[in-house]
Amino acid sequence: WFQQTLFASLQDLMVGDEASECRSMLEVSYPMEIGIVRCWEDMLHLWDHTFGPQRLNINPPDCKALLTEPPLNPLKNRQKIAEPFRFHQKYLNLYLATLSACCVRVAGLLTGVVVDSGDGVTLSASPHAPFRRLLAKIHLSSIIYSSVQLLLLRGYAFNHTADFETTVRMMKENLCFVGYNTEHEQKLANETSVLVESYTLPDGRTIMVGGERFGMPEALFQPHLINVEGVGVAELLFNTIQAADIDIRSDFYKHIVLSGGSTMYPGLPSRLEREIKQLYLERVLKGDTEKLSKCKICIEGPPRRKHMVFMGGAVLANIMKDKESFWLSRAEYEERGLKVLDKLGGAPR
Repeated sequence: WFQQTLFASLQDLMVGDEASECRSMLEVSYPMEIGIVRCWEDMLHLWDHTFGPQRLNINPPDCKALLTEPPLNPLKNRQKIAEPFRFHQKYLNLYLATLSACCVRVAGLLTGVVVDSGDGVTLSASPHAPFRRLLAKIHLSSIIYSSVQLLLLRGYAFNHTADFETTVRMMKENLCFVGYNTEHEQKLANETSVLVESYTLPDGRTIMVGGERFGMPEALFQPHLINVEGVGVAELLFNTIQAADIDIRSDFYKHIVLSGGSTMYPGLPSRLEREIKQLYLERVLKGDTEKLSKCKICIEGPPRRKHMVFMGGAVLANIMKDKESFWLSRAEYEERGLKVLDKLGGAPR
């Protein structure tokens, strides 16, 4: 009966949770990769779904649209984003805002550095400095694959690829945490059952999950665990701040803002703060613990940070809704073409 219901509900195009529920019977596509659109045809379908009667049900020619983009988004990608909004969606006005600018604004700060970790990419950036750093393509899919391997070693079997991603995603959101001290957590996992939690799979089976609870997200701090080259999120953040002008580094250390679903792990803010302090002690203060006590390092992890970029974009769009000089207008676009994007600034040529 369940399978019959799924077959009956199948559509030619399905997006989001609807697609996840039927993913075993669908060819699934992810239009974006490491924060950049890779499949424009699928992205247009996604926008049509979002703005159409299924969701927002708005008339684009009567609206202004604010889109977010990664820091230092390549100019060619900006052009690709602007074109469909002019010729396909035909919005009245358009603006592209960086992820970091949205996050800092909704946090109520004038300056700061943002660690944004989502489904496809983890990056750190500041809206006031011309740089960003990327966390060596730590895709959620890589962490999921690694997690499934851990469970397979425990003797658990999954029926098909759809089980892999959907099930482990849910486990990640409901069971996982970041260990403050991985050696201590590993000892607890090996010698006790204090970390063990039960989890019921979609097919009704119950499995027991222990060390995997902190082992899955540990790849954010130690990418080599999933065979990815590069530094972890703590060193990524430290390098980003140290690359800034010396006059603003202290402000950045005081205002480190977390954003995105992959920062929602319990324990992540405290672990990140501990590692940042250790890196600062070793590389900046050269081991002087007395000076460290005088340094203020603050990690800000708002409860609703999973959707922080969206909330910041909504705040910015509302503040600027009547300021015509802020937006890229249709008239400007028709007069200057893609050169109108120069008005936004911030993109490399």
